[in-house]
Amino acid sequence: MANEIDPDRTAFHFQPSKNWLNDPCGPLYYKGLYHFFYQYNPKGPLWGNIAWGHSVSTDLVNWEALDVALDCTDPFDINGCFTGSVTFVAGEPVILYTSYDDKKRQVQNIAFRKNVSDPLLREWTKPGYNPIMLPEGDIDPANFRDPSTGWFGQDGYWRAAVGANLEGRAEILLYKSLNFVNWERNEFPLHKSQNCGMWECPDFFPVSLSSKDGLDLDPSVNTGNIKHVLKVSLAETFQDYYLVGMYDEKKDVFVPDEGYEDDYKTWPMIDYGHIYASKSFFDGKKNRRILWAWVNESDSVADDVKRGWSGIQTFPRAIWLDTDAKQLIQWPIEEIKSLRKKQVQLCDFQLQSGARYEISGILTSQVDIEVEFELQSLEGAESLDNSYLLDPSKLCDEITPFDKGGIGPFGLFVLSSDINGAQEEHTAIYFRIYKISDRYMAFMCSDLKSSSRREGVTKPAYGAFVGVDISKDKRISLRTLIDHSVVESYGGGGRTCMTLRVYPKHVLTGQTSGLYVFNHGSQEVKIRELNAWEMAKARVNIENDDFISKEYI
Repeated sequence: MANEIDPDRTAFHFQPSKNWLNDPCGPLYYKGLYHFFYQYNPKGPLWGNIAWGHSVSTDLVNWEALDVALDCTDPFDINGCFTGSVTFVAGEPVILYTSYDDKKRQVQNIAFRKNVSDPLLREWTKPGYNPIMLPEGDIDPANFRDPSTGWFGQDGYWRAAVGANLEGRAEILLYKSLNFVNWERNEFPLHKSQNCGMWECPDFFPVSLSSKDGLDLDPSVNTGNIKHVLKVSLAETFQDYYLVGMYDEKKDVFVPDEGYEDDYKTWPMIDYGHIYASKSFFDGKKNRRILWAWVNESDSVADDVKRGWSGIQTFPRAIWLDTDAKQLIQWPIEEIKSLRKKQVQLCDFQLQSGARYEISGILTSQVDIEVEFELQSLEGAESLDNSYLLDPSKLCDEITPFDKGGIGPFGLFVLSSDINGAQEEHTAIYFRIYKISDRYMAFMCSDLKSSSRREGVTKPAYGAFVGVDISKDKRISLRTLIDHSVVESYGGGGRTCMTLRVYPKHVLTGQTSGLYVFNHGSQEVKIRELNAWEMAKARVNIENDDFISKEYI
């Protein structure tokens, strides 16, 4: 359905034309095309009948849907083809994936492309010797899944990581193979924790200490000035966490840097909002690492059935290591600029205490906005207890964007109905500055409490402290992508990301949404520069479309 008919459907985020979508699986670049595989129910908008959907693109913005790549047709995957990865083995793409076999075990399988002359990678063959990894010994057969992209060691062995839960202990198991077909479990896991439940969807990749460029997984070419990132999806919290550290190839273990405790509550998150099961890949075309993540719905199952679809992906993000070597930076890939249309701008604009200013002249339900705020001083910052450092979302839940603070709240109201109306709807993304011990810290909050008056919508508050030195130049930036029912925000130049699902009731009646900058703090805040672009609609998996494949058939 088009956005004119379905106001919740996105305009430039990836989603199938209909039905259920969840985890990204094995994105890659191959012979001039980007390929994106994803968990998909070809039979309806609810979870079930899980197969691998498949779409292709020349620019990561416009996508054409192809037929299902993997379906549950064999005894070893008869109960579903679940999350996995694609690895280039001798230049050929090879799939590793999890399935539930006819014995109701989670097992790992392999698939090869059927036609080596087809750049669209439309058909895959699953050899009869599957499965190639079994839940043996102390592995719980109900918690053994999601093989990572493989990497080739200097000792001639391939490696792949698989998430598991062993006697209540979270582990990323390591498997090794000489031929990518016959695998043996390593004596030691890649990493483990006594204080977590099940780790799903592991992602393991190198990052440069000196460049924003992405790195491939091959350790033989990634020597010297690099670190590694281990990302896990924690089923207990439905959040994605990551650790930065060193990979010891001789011992085949990942060693987190000092400062990371065993408690996941202290780990940084990929996104502090509403994403899960993120997956990255190395884009050899532009020498960068790109991340996707599943953004599920937060309204009712009945709404999913009525729409005929459920689930989207984040807009693709380039990721690299910050100069402090402690946190990842994420930023929408540069190709998003191809969708920018009409622009509005503010420069050196003073936001007085209590001010709200409307950004008008563009369609604000489909917009890319970048704004940099500058503070007069930090002297008015309120003191805050250290306990909130471990639970910043609790802080966001306890305050509102209308509570007058010392410095802040200041930020954006998006997808808003009449801001002065008696039954207003709005979603707030904002900052407040606090003093914790002897440090000034920028707090970022995404507040959905007033986002919708529809029934059955979950409206949480998400909070995080932004990894910037606010005392250095007293500036902080915010970039927000607004696309109908999804709002992605990047605080502090992409150091803190928050993704939201938003379902305003006012759009159902055809009412236009508003966009505002605001300052409800005691101090004046300057907008050094604000740029907002109305966004065009991308061509994403339109049924009976062939805007890409004609060139390749």
